[in-house]
Amino acid sequence: MGVLERIKEIETEMARTQKNKATEYHLGQLKAKLARLRTQLLEPAKGSSGAGEGFEVTKFGHGRVALIGFPSVGKSTLLTVLTGTRSEAAAYEFTTLTCIPGIINYNDTKIQLLDLPGIIEGASQGKGRGRQVIAVAKSSDLVLMVLDASKSDAHRQILTKELESVGLRLNKQPPNIYFKKKKTGGISFNSTGPLSHIDEKLCYQILHEYKIHNAEVLFREDSTVDDLIDVIEGNRKYIRCLYVYNKIDVMGIDDVDRLARQPHSVVISANLELNMDHLLARMWEEMGLVRVYTKPQGQQPDFADPVVLSTDRGGCTVRDFCDHIHRGLLKDVKYVLCWGVSVKHQPQRCGLGHVLQDEDVVQIVKKKETEEEGRGRFKSHVDGPARIADRVKKAPLKQ
Repeated sequence: MGVLERIKEIETEMARTQKNKATEYHLGQLKAKLARLRTQLLEPAKGSSGAGEGFEVTKFGHGRVALIGFPSVGKSTLLTVLTGTRSEAAAYEFTTLTCIPGIINYNDTKIQLLDLPGIIEGASQGKGRGRQVIAVAKSSDLVLMVLDASKSDAHRQILTKELESVGLRLNKQPPNIYFKKKKTGGISFNSTGPLSHIDEKLCYQILHEYKIHNAEVLFREDSTVDDLIDVIEGNRKYIRCLYVYNKIDVMGIDDVDRLARQPHSVVISANLELNMDHLLARMWEEMGLVRVYTKPQGQQPDFADPVVLSTDRGGCTVRDFCDHIHRGLLKDVKYVLCWGVSVKHQPQRCGLGHVLQDEDVVQIVKKKETEEEGRGRFKSHVDGPARIADRVKKAPLKQ
């Protein structure tokens, strides 16, 4: 029996098993088996001659956004409207067969937008080259899930299920669980608070399913079985996602208002270019990009070319700002003067751990070269000759 058949068999058994107190241990074991099989499915086949043809393109700009959705929902039209890049659009499905990149110039930054082929149900198992599409989405900073507003919400659930099957967690934070494998000592189970979804016995069963018999587990929050499995697997990608409902020009105002009020959702019409400014603003907000302007000493700030930082790409502290400019700059920094909303005084002297915010102005003050001999009476040696005989005698005082 192959991996796909075993996955289907476990999913069928989970669907027909009632969820209650008596079956929670059995369902936990099934979830662990299912996650392990899906991880095996994503691994490359043994004995393969090399990597196959993919959609990966070189990263460019200050951020990357991927367009994911079913065929014929308006992804290519949206790329053309936002970037000006020509992407073929037609009335039939699967018009786009490869990854087409474009650049969005917004707020003095460059954001790379990727138009990916449409995916179908079963993409996580390789149908319709879905694995290549999802692999590109894993390398993105933000996922735009483009949906047809005139169709049911089942499309959103199917796409979310396909992305979660390959380890993508949309709009979620990593679980606060400490897990470490050990060589001996058995399994140590602890928690800092009450747990309502998992207990020590269920944790042992899940670890034994992964053939882990010596480990340390500490729950710092009320977590579920799926959270524990994600921590054990260690290959999950937590990424932000915006649900973009296209084609609102064919709907009533009440339905548009209902979709717009859903969390992480934006309603647009790519054909009529409606609500594009709000989409760009939401993209900027979700990506969390921070523009920092430099100011040379005694000169005006340079507002033409900002240094763009983000939490996902290194961090937003003064230390990260210095590393972004040059790796060797950090050892020469004495202190930093900062103007902006991140400080109370204008300017304010800051250290390397200060967190910068958008549109801050930073001036770096370097350390001055210190004299080895010191100054005044703190000199380590005199400027005269070393021997007394070589010293110049002073002129006698006047009589």
